[in-house]
Amino acid sequence: MAKQKDNKKVIYWLLTGCALLFIMVVVGGITRLTDSGLSMSEYKLITGTIPPLNEAEWEAAFAVYQQYPEFQKLHSHFTLSDFKAIYFWEWLHRVIGRLIGLVFILPFIYFIATKQLTAKTIKKSLVLLFLGGFQGFLGWYMVKSGLVDMPDVSHYRLAAHLTTAFLTFAATLWVALDLIYPNKKAVDKSFRNLIGIGYIILIIQIVYGGFVAGLKAGLLHNHWPFMNEGKFIHESAYAIEPFYLNLIENPSGIQFVHRTFAYVVVIFIGIIWYRAKQMSLTKLQTQGVNSLLILVGVQFLLGVLTIIYGVPLWLGVAHQIGAFFLLSAMTFTLHRFSR
Repeated sequence: MAKQKDNKKVIYWLLTGCALLFIMVVVGGITRLTDSGLSMSEYKLITGTIPPLNEAEWEAAFAVYQQYPEFQKLHSHFTLSDFKAIYFWEWLHRVIGRLIGLVFILPFIYFIATKQLTAKTIKKSLVLLFLGGFQGFLGWYMVKSGLVDMPDVSHYRLAAHLTTAFLTFAATLWVALDLIYPNKKAVDKSFRNLIGIGYIILIIQIVYGGFVAGLKAGLLHNHWPFMNEGKFIHESAYAIEPFYLNLIENPSGIQFVHRTFAYVVVIFIGIIWYRAKQMSLTKLQTQGVNSLLILVGVQFLLGVLTIIYGVPLWLGVAHQIGAFFLLSAMTFTLHRFSR
């Protein structure tokens, strides 16, 4: 008897991938906030999975780290014990990345071999595999930028790495939702497009979150609602010429964009929620829209607290998790109004 295609096992596989991607983003946030990302300067796909196992191997790994700008310009005071602490988070981040690859690839091969996937799901899964591979490449490409002259990774590459992780998760969740809710229904295209615009606005905000992280812009202007006491916008936010560079390379300017654009996200989701209340909705649509309003409020509050307290580790990670949950809710809501 032929096995049912796109069955529950396929859904569990995709949701497991979502869970691992979530863990990957959380550990990535800790890795960034603890300045651990450049502790492993070499990329070895297989042997790099095994950490140093004895003192001699730790000394060898530390000697490699000492050859690069981060140690020479920032961490020359580090002892082997200090190095072990930052090495752990980068090693864990990379191991989870490899685990995600195996969790996606091996079951995918099994499901194809046992003919448990429809042609449409196979095509979607291939896109997910490409996104996962591209995400891994961006991670390597990002780290490489911090090993040359400056002991910091490119904020452009960091934002690309972070945003691609979010989008890979969102795409995986979307494919899973396609299988969980296979029945199509009439679509209000106008309202669906409104949510789609909100989705793009949220992605832009996530990109700027990556810029803020890459330039450590959250450590500046730790006041709210003004950048500094009495100043809605600090003069340093528009100090660079030509002006457009303030929007993409000036830490003060980037923080201003990120904190101001947060209002745009809140207002737009408020509009979505208000418009939805004028419509006849299913239970799942109502839950999706309500979750957007709740999560954007929580995320806004986390952003304010993160700024005021100068990005402590737990708040920085919580703020990134908040963005992840908000994107998840936006993906779910868009899906429920699209099919």
